[in-house]
Amino acid sequence: MNRRSRGSTGKASKSGRSGLMMLLWIILSSSMCLMVDGQMKISPETVQQWAVSFGKEITALSARYSGAKLLQKKYKDIEATVKIEEVDGEELVRTFAEEMEEMLGRKMKSVKRLAEAAEDADFYHQYNETLEYEYYNSLLINTVEEDGRPLPLGGPFPLEENEHFNKLPVNTRLSNIQVPTNVYNRDPDILNGAFMSEALNEVFIDNFQKDPTLTWQYFGSSAGFFRLYPGIQWTPDENGVVTFDSRNRNWYIQAATSPKDVVIVVDVSGSMKGLRLTIAKHTINTILDTLGENDFVNIIAYSDYVRYVEPCFKGMLVQSDLDNREHFKHLVDELHVKGEGKVKKAMKESFKILNEAAALGQGSLCNQAIMLITDGAMEDFQDVFEEFNWPERRVRVFTYLIGREMTFAENVKWIACNNKGYYTHVSTLADVQENVMEYLHVLSRPMVINHDHDIIWTEAYMDSVLFNSQAQSLLLMTSVAMPVFSKKKETLSHGILLGVVGTDVALRELMRLAPRYKLGIHGYAFLITNNGYILSHPDLRPLYKEGKKLKPKPNYNSVDLSEVEWEDTEEKLRTAMVNGGTGTLTLDVRTAVDKGGRVMFLKNDYFYTILDETPFSLGIVLTRGHGQFIFIGNVSVEEGLHDLLAPDVILASEWTYCETDIDPAHRKLSQFQAMVRYLTGKEPDLQCDVLLLQQTLFDAVVTAPMEAYWTALMLNASGMDEGVETAFLGTRSGLMRFQRYAGIEKRTAKSFLTAADKENLFTLDHFPVWYRRAAEYPAGQFLYYLPREESRDAFRDYEADYSAIRSEEEVELHAEEEGGRKRRGAEEEEEEEEAGRIVIATTAVTVTVGKKTAIAGAIGVQLTLEALESRFWAITAQPNDTDCSDQEGACPLRCDSFDIDCYLIDNNGFVLISKQRGDTRRFIGEIDGSVMTTLIRMGTFKRVSLFDYQAMCKMNSHSISSARPLLSPFYGLAAALKWFLSNFLLFLLEFNICSFWHFTEAKPSFSVSSAHKKKGDILQPCDTEYPSFIHEPSVKETNSIIKCGRCQKMFVVQQIPETNLLMLVVQADCDCSRQYSRITMEPKEVKYNASVKCDRMRSQKIRRRPESCHAYHPQENANDCGGASVISLSASLFLTCLFFRALVS
Repeated sequence: MNRRSRGSTGKASKSGRSGLMMLLWIILSSSMCLMVDGQMKISPETVQQWAVSFGKEITALSARYSGAKLLQKKYKDIEATVKIEEVDGEELVRTFAEEMEEMLGRKMKSVKRLAEAAEDADFYHQYNETLEYEYYNSLLINTVEEDGRPLPLGGPFPLEENEHFNKLPVNTRLSNIQVPTNVYNRDPDILNGAFMSEALNEVFIDNFQKDPTLTWQYFGSSAGFFRLYPGIQWTPDENGVVTFDSRNRNWYIQAATSPKDVVIVVDVSGSMKGLRLTIAKHTINTILDTLGENDFVNIIAYSDYVRYVEPCFKGMLVQSDLDNREHFKHLVDELHVKGEGKVKKAMKESFKILNEAAALGQGSLCNQAIMLITDGAMEDFQDVFEEFNWPERRVRVFTYLIGREMTFAENVKWIACNNKGYYTHVSTLADVQENVMEYLHVLSRPMVINHDHDIIWTEAYMDSVLFNSQAQSLLLMTSVAMPVFSKKKETLSHGILLGVVGTDVALRELMRLAPRYKLGIHGYAFLITNNGYILSHPDLRPLYKEGKKLKPKPNYNSVDLSEVEWEDTEEKLRTAMVNGGTGTLTLDVRTAVDKGGRVMFLKNDYFYTILDETPFSLGIVLTRGHGQFIFIGNVSVEEGLHDLLAPDVILASEWTYCETDIDPAHRKLSQFQAMVRYLTGKEPDLQCDVLLLQQTLFDAVVTAPMEAYWTALMLNASGMDEGVETAFLGTRSGLMRFQRYAGIEKRTAKSFLTAADKENLFTLDHFPVWYRRAAEYPAGQFLYYLPREESRDAFRDYEADYSAIRSEEEVELHAEEEGGRKRRGAEEEEEEEEAGRIVIATTAVTVTVGKKTAIAGAIGVQLTLEALESRFWAITAQPNDTDCSDQEGACPLRCDSFDIDCYLIDNNGFVLISKQRGDTRRFIGEIDGSVMTTLIRMGTFKRVSLFDYQAMCKMNSHSISSARPLLSPFYGLAAALKWFLSNFLLFLLEFNICSFWHFTEAKPSFSVSSAHKKKGDILQPCDTEYPSFIHEPSVKETNSIIKCGRCQKMFVVQQIPETNLLMLVVQADCDCSRQYSRITMEPKEVKYNASVKCDRMRSQKIRRRPESCHAYHPQENANDCGGASVISLSASLFLTCLFFRALVS
């Protein structure tokens, strides 16, 4: 009152209106002061009571409907009859390796038989220039003319869907032939090769009978055709073009040649403008496509001066992995012409690179070659060869004369012929493919003359044919291949390569030989190549999603082991495996689960060894506490089979209980069906995993009472609690039982535990996520979580890997969408949101014998979120008639009050329950940065950094180059007209119209079809860091007051007993967003400055070179070095061109 009186007296001379305004200001100021001085107090004791009550309710609910106590008792009862053994990791990896070697050995034997048959067939075949022969062309089979007659080279070719070949229609009695569009399918070379290779049909079939696990077998001919068994109907692309050329495939190139060091030298002088530069770029890209990860490369461009297309690679060779090849292609696409061509300096620089690499023991240490791409060479550079290459001629020089001009043909040919190379003339884009292939045949001569049949294995790759046909389960594979030579004496010195034979090995099938049940909950097996690249790993994510399409990442098969096992900071594991060692290593690792959103800390034991006769090394991981022990129980087949046939039992469909792929009659059997038929004696010849069957039968018996327990709950007269939908359990043998308490029409989680729900099922790569998470908590203690929607983690079942980096605008938009879930008027969106509002409660079940404890399984229940929400809001509201006399702070305290916000969060900080429906699943730091910042500072939560070296990020806007503005509209029109006329007429002069009909690439690799796409929308490989947060379990309760300008905010956090949940109560009437920014889990791209980036690109990791090298043979015919074709020029067209050139100059 005194304060108000003083205010009124001081303003007596003012008008009444002014006095009133001042009075209101004073009152407002006073209320603010009271807010600071009289801070709202939230009673920690009250919150603790809520947490205890809520914990008791949900634990009782989860225990009752899951039956966890009963299952734990059943396993406790059998502890006296089981034994627990420690897993011997060294023995296990050795056993897996032997089985893989045996499998891969069968593939190599099949390929050897094919190579021998092909060489014998050629030896007895007499080449016939006029041969007429009708073969089955895979593009033309089963197609007819308009009058109903079969197309030539077509005709009836029976096809049947085959389980073994991923249900593709195939003909297992015959192979057929695919010919690229740019190759004439009745060329004498094609007809003779097709006729000769018919002899392979019998060998294909015989191989398949001896080894029914074989997939595709093939012969890629040096003439260009591709014989494939079993025969299929080939589908062209959307333009009706068949671009597949077997000679471009890694298996062909690696088998045909030894490792090589290549320096590509390209002329970018002024004379190379227009179509010539386009042809030159396409030639470079085609050469790059013939290189593999055992090869090394660099590219030099020259005009008046010499420059490296990648300055960072100056003076060195870099490994030709997919990542580097794509990087070079991008740089080549940016090349422009200018100045005069002076090749002498460029050749000197090239020789220096190769000589230095050889002297330092770098590169492939095998073949060395220079690829000169030019439209003419005027200089006298014989002294360069005398200084650097003669007389040994250790470096081969291949020359590519670009364009129709033949003035310098002799000079360019002389360079090749005097350096054991090959000269080709490339006048059109259509000529590029065939002419580039010539160098492979030259490099193969020493191997052919020696008759050395080296078997090669490729890195992991995706077959574009299968990818286009969506046969994705056989997508990631490796190939074994062997060269096929001419054995005719008259052609010995020419070293004629007939082609390459090979077969594919699906990597998923290979990894089945390392059964998941032997590796424990978090264990896994992986394979790497001699270069340290991942061949197979559960964390390899080869695809990303662009729009609605899944696409292979540019670097999908050059992901290094150190980029997946990134905790191996000193690369001890990688070095040992690449060097072909056998041993063990222990690492403390951070690993992400539940689609990358949650972190676990594990101690992993790594065991590794080499696979003999391959470039691969195998590693397995056993996790301490989970992979250490395995328990073995035994029951009779009759008893186990009885319980196994219960209607609530399913088995891991991707695991191999019995081998169903050996006998064609078994291929339509599911694993469950095969197992039952074997156990009942109906199929005694099935090859089954006896130990896994024994464990499965034992688990079926022990878990059998759960069916009756769950059924009794459903039949209970008192009725079911609302929101309880599914009870489930899983055991270490891949056996699952589940009970649907609610019908499909009433269930919120309609897809939970269905075949599409890979995260929650046993797969080839992982245990269910609820199983893995339960294993990290004490048996009997329930863990609760909401399944995450967004996926950073993509398993090898080719789940999409989305862009990791968003713009600031997108982050804000994402936050708004998550915070408000603003509807766009679609009922489907509402249904999807409802389907996502589910909670999974899970706990582990253990077996203990002596001092050894093994996890037998996990059990849980799936609830609707509403089932928890109704209990949460009921408990967190003190009645209005509460006796507040002995309570400090706000009383009665109610979570439905406007000035209080209450949350239920899990141990990773994700919100399960909030007043705001849209907060569900969000990270609490995104909702209230002040509280999360304080919790981290107080040690209640810990921030953990994780890294993703397989991420895809949007290109930065600063990398977009803008075009130079035109000086005036007239200038622009004149410049455009000049460019069009000169280049169009040059195109008419240079383009060989006859070759159009056999043009090979509908979409060349240098295509700018995506030029219309903004660079900011294009995704590219990148490294990212992203956070995860975890609660410190020793902190049961905490509270604090946060100062935020003119107000203070109090909060209380209380752990809910016997769970992984926390109750958070926050004062809601104090906004701290200006003082504390939101804490997000958005990944951030790891930026490298130019120097660091260059160092990373130049770094050469340890690798193991292939053992064989064929770079020289004294009997090689070096005079076979190429030639030029006769050119005829249209005089009228030439004169017209000159006229228009004068006009526009």
